[in-house]
Amino acid sequence: MEILRDIINSITSDAPVEEVTKGIYWTAVISRFCGLSSTMIRDCASDENGETFHEKPYSEMTALELARYSLVPDIARASVGLAAINSLIEPDYSRCVEMNASEFLIEHGKGMNVSVVGHFPFTDDLRKVAKTLWVIEKWQRPGDCPEGNAQQFLPISDIIAISSTTLINHTLNGLLKLCPKESIKMLLGPTTPFSEVFFQYGIDIISGSRVLDTNVALKSIREGANFRQLKRTGAIRLLTMMSKRSFIRN
Repeated sequence: MEILRDIINSITSDAPVEEVTKGIYWTAVISRFCGLSSTMIRDCASDENGETFHEKPYSEMTALELARYSLVPDIARASVGLAAINSLIEPDYSRCVEMNASEFLIEHGKGMNVSVVGHFPFTDDLRKVAKTLWVIEKWQRPGDCPEGNAQQFLPISDIIAISSTTLINHTLNGLLKLCPKESIKMLLGPTTPFSEVFFQYGIDIISGSRVLDTNVALKSIREGANFRQLKRTGAIRLLTMMSKRSFIRN
């Protein structure tokens, strides 16, 4: 929550909300840009106090107003809030490279103890090169570890990759407290805001995506496209931004 508050406070430009689109896998908010976040359907729940999701139509709000929904406990609204944040932030392209997070992890994870919070398609390839790979996931697949194992495995990991959906369910701060200071820490996934605030919290690498073709992206989201399908449309661009820390291996 502290990270999200600092990110929101760092945003200097606001814009009206033009459109909000929720698909099976992705939520999009259009304001300055088209921002994405994971819809996280399996984790959706209404507020315990029975309040309505929003006080006025999204179209009557600014993106910065909508961004504050990222702080609420309701996952459905928090997802929209993260997409709104991403609709306002433009990356510092001079510090970005076009690189999939998996490329960095497979290269630098060779012979290392690696933890990945969240199940990603590249984990099978990463397992082949890592000394040990722990995939920590709430909804486990064969070979994954339950959430509670984070307390056991993160403190002994050399490289830790954390899904940016942890911003939506507000678990990122707790996970970072388990990470060794000297470990390489990456936040990854389309939900990731390209904010340098993360570097102040010890995250070394942020890896996410930018929408290049809004119309194509929204059509795909409405049709239930997953990330691989969305990427194949050419509507998004994968970017990675690193802190000033050196990752050159001896």
